[in-house]
Amino acid sequence: MLGLIQPLQQLRRRTPLGWLQLSHDKGRMLVAVAGIAFADVLMFMQLGFQNALYTSNTRLHQALQTDLVLIHPQARNLINLSSFPRRRLYQAMNVPGVKSAEPLYVKIANWKNPETRRETSLMVVGFNPNRPAFALPEVNQNLSAIKLPDTVLFDRASRGDYQGTIAQIDRGKAVKAEVERRTINVSGLFTVGASFAADGILMTSDQNYLRLFARQNAASVNAGLIQLQPGADPVEVQQVLKAYLPPDVKVLTKQEFIDFEKNYWAKNTAIGFVFNLGVAMGFVVGVIIVYQVLSTDVSDHMGEYATFKAMGYRNVYLLGIVFEEALILSVLGFLPGVGVSFGLYSLTRQATNLPLYMTLLRAFIVLLLNVIMCTISGAIATRKLQAADPADMF
Repeated sequence: MLGLIQPLQQLRRRTPLGWLQLSHDKGRMLVAVAGIAFADVLMFMQLGFQNALYTSNTRLHQALQTDLVLIHPQARNLINLSSFPRRRLYQAMNVPGVKSAEPLYVKIANWKNPETRRETSLMVVGFNPNRPAFALPEVNQNLSAIKLPDTVLFDRASRGDYQGTIAQIDRGKAVKAEVERRTINVSGLFTVGASFAADGILMTSDQNYLRLFARQNAASVNAGLIQLQPGADPVEVQQVLKAYLPPDVKVLTKQEFIDFEKNYWAKNTAIGFVFNLGVAMGFVVGVIIVYQVLSTDVSDHMGEYATFKAMGYRNVYLLGIVFEEALILSVLGFLPGVGVSFGLYSLTRQATNLPLYMTLLRAFIVLLLNVIMCTISGAIATRKLQAADPADMF
């Protein structure tokens, strides 16, 4: 205990030279803090958009009531699933442990806003209403409604102006709309949310889906939802299905289906790369800004550092002063950065309906990147300090 108290007492008696040097030129310090805050905001926004990309495009996957998913080997993501023969579902039913195998249809369609008459893209999802496919209470309460011809449920969290439409449906009145140039009735609401792939979602029965998309072959499906018997091991049944079914289908667990979607957006689209590049750019911008500030500070006080050397202080002590300045700047820049990001998250969420929220983990990641960023800048700036010579004071 004594060994811990003594270093703390020494630290308390230590003169905070790093803070004194920074606060001596308050204008320069404010510019540095603003620059670091800007870099932090850039990293916060890119990480936030990246998380919103993955979250918004997998919310429907998360809500699926299934243990295994069948998809075509050439499928790219949820809205580009391709098709495979429906008989694969009947074949899957022969495997021990399989309780049910139901079709799922997904397609992007042109939707005409009932209020503005403007066209936009919505995701249309069709499934067997006798076998609820999603753990969405609002959808499951309206399964009888979507059995009616040309009847759908609308995502109240869709991106766009739908206040009047939502209010009318809430009052129990059906709203007529147009999808793929076909008039439909919107008789219920549910909540999932917009994504980067579509402005919203329409849920309907598999039969209504086939009416909307006449080119969809009734003998083909986009995906198969397989529920297992209680106690069945999903991994074991998955291996049996892989061996039993022809190679024109892939068998994924629910988590693998979610990861399949994330990998598509992260690796097969430009948008995933752009967000990663934005984080890297924010980091580099921060390094450059902090380096410029610390480098100028070291140059302005080169005589003082040389004097310290002449008095017998080692390079380690002098380098500690620069790193102290770097850490102080990292903390001071992080605080306004996280505050501004909170506001931008809220503004973006209201404008786009994307799930953009501040999390403790993301704040910790940016703070850690911030400290590393300032430490790297301090390490580069101390190269000048290594050359400080007592002769420089004359």
